Amino acid sequence: MNSELVISQADGRPMYLQLIEQIRRRIAAGDWPAGYELPSIRVLAADVRVSVITVKRAYLELEREGVIVTRQGKGSFVADGEDLGRRLQQRELEQHLAAAAELAYTLGLDVETLEARLRETHEHIAKRRA
Repeated sequence: MNSELVISQADGRPMYLQLIEQIRRRIAAGDWPAGYELPSIRVLAADVRVSVITVKRAYLELEREGVIVTRQGKGSFVADGEDLGRRLQQRELEQHLAAAAELAYTLGLDVETLEARLRETHEHIAKRRA
C-alpha cells in the first residue's frame, strides 16, 4: 500500500508531527473517510522511511485525539463521526488564524487592520476561483 505521505528532512518539525499533520489533512479533505483503514505501522514506516517508533507515536497521538481508532489484531482506522473532517478543518483554521493574529500583534497591527487584510485576501481568492 502506498500511503503517499512524505517526510521532509528539511522540515524542522519532528517526523511524527509531520505524519500527524498529513493524516489529519487527508481526513479533513475527505480522502480518508470514517472507517478507512490506515496503513499498518510497519508498512507506513517502510513507505516513508522512518522508524516504527515514529509511526507508532503518531498513531498513538491521533488515537488520543480521537482521530483514529486501533482495533487489536485488525489495524488502525479513521474514527467514526460525520463531523470529524469538519472538526479537523476548523482546528487547522484556528491554528492559522492564531498564527496570523500573533504575527499581526508582533507587527503592531490593530484588529481592524488585520480584519481588513483578511477580508481582502478572502475576496482575492474568491475572485481567482470564480
